[in-house]
Amino acid sequence: MKIQKILFVLALPLTHLVAADQGFIKARGTPGDAGIFVDGKYVGPASRFTVPEKYALDPGAHEVVFRDPRFEEFSTKVTVTARKTTKISYHPKRLPEPKGPFGRLRLGGGEKESFLSVTSGDVGAVFLNTRFVGYVDELNNLGSGILLPVGDYDLLISSPLFGEIKQTVKIEANKLTIIPLPKKD
Repeated sequence: MKIQKILFVLALPLTHLVAADQGFIKARGTPGDAGIFVDGKYVGPASRFTVPEKYALDPGAHEVVFRDPRFEEFSTKVTVTARKTTKISYHPKRLPEPKGPFGRLRLGGGEKESFLSVTSGDVGAVFLNTRFVGYVDELNNLGSGILLPVGDYDLLISSPLFGEIKQTVKIEANKLTIIPLPKKD
């Protein structure tokens, strides 16, 4: 136990040095639940990176993209400086309302929505035809789902909890299509 405490105390200055070399981004805009992608990697909902929280990045140039199914994609390039916070303001243009008939897509199984899953941002993102449409936990509950015009869609679920799921999904008028997620312990 004493050796563990000594190692922990010795490691503290090293972790401080690593963190001191990072910079941060904060985001403010509409919609607040847009997905943020940094250099192509999903990092969570924009609402997590507003006033109380910020996202740590290595210094240098980064591409930051905000995606929401109801808005045009918003992309910006930022230069992050060590120990500084770069603020991003985003306000993409709203897309026209889709036309029916509609069917509903929902995810099934997996984990139930919880406070932890909503705030952690680690449950994963859902894409249809390469377009971000929401978060796994938003579409994984009874009564939830997304209304979609009838047709075939290429589905991609990218999740640290459930892995990567790729398949074609057929949406039919006035029907619910459920895509099962693997069970987690």
